[in-house]
Amino acid sequence: MSIPIRRMVILGGAGFVGHSVCARWVHDVAGAQVLVPTRQTRTAADLRVLPGVEVRQIRWERARSLHECLEGADVVVNLVAILHGSQAQFEQVHVQWLREVVSACCSAGVNRLIHVSALGVGAQAPSRYLRSKFHAEEVVKSSPLQWTVLRPSVIFGARDRFLNLFASMQSVLPVVPLAGAHARFQPVWVDDVAQAIVQCAQRTDQVGVTLECAGPEVLTLGDLVRLAGHYSQHPRPVIPLPSPLDRWQAMLMEWAPGPTLMSRDNVDSMRVPNVATGHLPGLNSLGIRPASIDEIVPQYLSGHSPRRWGRRHSPAPRS
Repeated sequence: MSIPIRRMVILGGAGFVGHSVCARWVHDVAGAQVLVPTRQTRTAADLRVLPGVEVRQIRWERARSLHECLEGADVVVNLVAILHGSQAQFEQVHVQWLREVVSACCSAGVNRLIHVSALGVGAQAPSRYLRSKFHAEEVVKSSPLQWTVLRPSVIFGARDRFLNLFASMQSVLPVVPLAGAHARFQPVWVDDVAQAIVQCAQRTDQVGVTLECAGPEVLTLGDLVRLAGHYSQHPRPVIPLPSPLDRWQAMLMEWAPGPTLMSRDNVDSMRVPNVATGHLPGLNSLGIRPASIDEIVPQYLSGHSPRRWGRRHSPAPRS
């Protein structure tokens, strides 16, 4: 049974996944309205061309800012997350933020909340990131709201900072020394995740459901780096780093100037397979056939826009 929903608020909507959710929502829902509150309107500038999408600059320091954004919404999607930080920062962004979102939803009369978490979360997980994501889920699931939690594997797409990063690295480096080379992932295309969010927002049978969002293939990080090099036409040898060299590399990258590309906490996260358990419903339960790396990635690493049902490309060598 469907839920009559027209107005969505996307928290964290100016980011990579948020762009795809906005585009999918206005495409699939007649008369759809989307509010994307953000402090950095520059990163959301291209969302303004989508019909029904409002980008609103917000100062979250104001006590009523969040409540004001949620007034009149039918559903709230939370995409706010960080990959790097201290224990206190993870607690603030992942857990305390969710408490504020739940409270604001209740006071604004919003009953429906879609929260995007991650595969591998757990109270005893080896990384601060995964533990804080687990505690964030607890906040959502103990709330009085009609919630749905999505747990994606690593998400790829034309705007990603994952495969694009590895492609860029191989354009300048002769070899790629790689921490966590044997870590396992089940990469999922961003448009499949966006489609899942939109469907879950409208379906009563998805209330109280935790959904695993994963692609059709399990690949190691080394495989993914080789694919990025292959499809960007800059293949380089990948040198797996054993422990504890992997943490030393991550520590050096933490100290390097500019945005952090990898941290020791990321290395700890990769000790847990980032793959679907099979014990929870997946994308197939929504009628979504997840796209593979070989369907999508060649089209954007080669400079073309990704298309959902494009022809399959010959796969790159795995090792």
